[in-house]
Amino acid sequence: MGLISEVLLLPFAPVRGSAWVIEQVVREAERIYYDPATIQAELARLEKLLEAGEITEEEFDRLEDELLDRLETATHRSFGTDDRTTP
Repeated sequence: MGLISEVLLLPFAPVRGSAWVIEQVVREAERIYYDPATIQAELARLEKLLEAGEITEEEFDRLEDELLDRLETATHRSFGTDDRTTP
């Protein structure tokens, strides 16, 4: 049955291949987005923007909260305890 299903599904091979590529791109983007080193670098950049007067305290607080939430999610993901990110 494996050969028959492969022959019948052959016209859909480009779609399956495209789906696989998209899945790989999404995984890599998530890996970079939740990389603790990337988040820490963004926090440092954010602090420099505040010190330079390029953003307000309110903007800083809001953006810092978002980054800290990402860092917390990254920590949970690394330990496999975040149910929201389980495929």
